Amino acid sequence: MTSSSKREALDDWVQRWLQANKDSEAAGDWKNLAEFYTDDATYGWNIGPKEDVMCVGKDEIRDVALGMEMEGLENWVYEYQKVLVDEKQNEIVGFWKQIANKSDGTRDEIYGIGGSWFRLNDDLLIEWQRDFFDFGHVQKAFVKLISSGDLTPTMQKRIERSVAGEKLPGYYPLGEAPVPIW
Repeated sequence: MTSSSKREALDDWVQRWLQANKDSEAAGDWKNLAEFYTDDATYGWNIGPKEDVMCVGKDEIRDVALGMEMEGLENWVYEYQKVLVDEKQNEIVGFWKQIANKSDGTRDEIYGIGGSWFRLNDDLLIEWQRDFFDFGHVQKAFVKLISSGDLTPTMQKRIERSVAGEKLPGYYPLGEAPVPIW
């Protein structure tokens, strides 16, 4: 594959990914995105000073990262602002905003930079994905949503389970995930 055709294929992949994300947001269900991953893909992110989340394999990515972790966020959108493509390494970085659509018709945006970093294989399937966002601003936004009554009941229950110390699938003490976050 020539460099220009490889770049075109990656640019096409980006458009399919962005559309699939919009479709998932409209449906309030992100599990269909699992089809973009290899069977042994990894998907992880840090969630503050104590824990990382790491999902290993397409099934865990579908069930945990795209399933359980997105439950309660049915009223959220992740608007991609900029996408950078590196055709030499088959890597893509997308910068997005996390936006909650509130019950009164207004929107709350989490301040700071959020994004996803992907590596694709030659079949244009995701081998690994790492997300990044400002956890402090996420916490502040959730506190604000709790006080305004705009946190979904599903998300409220998830937060209560986490605060109670329940071990959630895919969660690991900092630095103990089965594959490195970075």
